[in-house]
Amino acid sequence: MYFRRGLSASPELRRVARMTGRRTAPAALLLTPGAGAGRDHHTLLAIEEQLAPLPCLRLDFPYRKAGRRAPDRAPVAIAHLVEQSAVFAAQRHIGPEQLVLGGRSYGGRMCSMAVAQGLPAAGLVLLSYPLHPPGQPTKLRTDHFPDIDVPVLFVSGDNDPFGSPDEFAEHLHRIPGKVTQMWLPGGHDPRRADSPIAAAIAQWLTML
Repeated sequence: MYFRRGLSASPELRRVARMTGRRTAPAALLLTPGAGAGRDHHTLLAIEEQLAPLPCLRLDFPYRKAGRRAPDRAPVAIAHLVEQSAVFAAQRHIGPEQLVLGGRSYGGRMCSMAVAQGLPAAGLVLLSYPLHPPGQPTKLRTDHFPDIDVPVLFVSGDNDPFGSPDEFAEHLHRIPGKVTQMWLPGGHDPRRADSPIAAAIAQWLTML
């Protein structure tokens, strides 16, 4: 297990990041599952347990609630995140900019796209982010990276077919927000890693 913190962005991106000003401390966490799982995925449960009493909402996407297997297209998933994050923030009597958003794989990607499109957030937690489909390294899912101006924590396995450490290093400089990476032994769903993942998130939240 190892960390990389504070990746450098271009001078222009650093200027944009400075213009965003000081951010509000996170007051709650909204987590989403990957495409093949639901809100009760073991990693999401472990994170909620370890971060208690920080309020945590584990959120399913519409397709899962409807019993469908195919994930929602991005516009549907993003609209759901915008709606549910506003509801959650109102329930907790906090501003939407005090929510940390994120999740595993597809779920984390949808959260990052929502934030890039303007959804307020205190930060992003992206677990096993799918940088590209397995075996298709040229089909990158990074076009929205320059519009992510919040702190981001990436946690992935160092043998993940959705993106290697070298591939991430090649593209994360495009994110103007401060980027922290945590690499674990394993693939897309690192085994027996729930505790260190939750601990890393807890530590990262204290730095926001």
